Amino acid sequence: MLNETEKSIINQLQLGIPITHRPFQRCAKQFDLSEQQLIDMIKSLKQRGYISRFGPLFDVEKMGGLFCLCAVAVDESCWEPIAKIINAYPEVAHNYLREHEFNLWFVLACENQNHLDQTIKNIESETGCSVLALPKEREYFVQLFLEV
Repeated sequence: MLNETEKSIINQLQLGIPITHRPFQRCAKQFDLSEQQLIDMIKSLKQRGYISRFGPLFDVEKMGGLFCLCAVAVDESCWEPIAKIINAYPEVAHNYLREHEFNLWFVLACENQNHLDQTIKNIESETGCSVLALPKEREYFVQLFLEV
């Protein structure tokens, strides 16, 4: 169960952290915590599964790379081990389960087309699933914020 401070931390960190020499020190002040207390709370939230990922989001396209939406058709009885394999790739931004023939969707961020092609081949080889690759044609920006 989350306490009120943990809820506030999750809500605030979704909006971003300052780019400074000591970002956690600055953020900690608004929660009346020490820098180390905030770091420890974030680690605890991650270990307890309330935070799945903590880190920067880069615009890979501005850095010369590309995004690709991908999907695989996975038997519902074994989607968790397949998702775990896919999530192990650093190129995978996130994934989600959907009710559809292609039911496990994920986004790849790669430095170039060759890297994308190789990553897809590796995922297919490791999972035994064919990957449906849908390269990005245009972007629809949605500011995702999930209030806790």
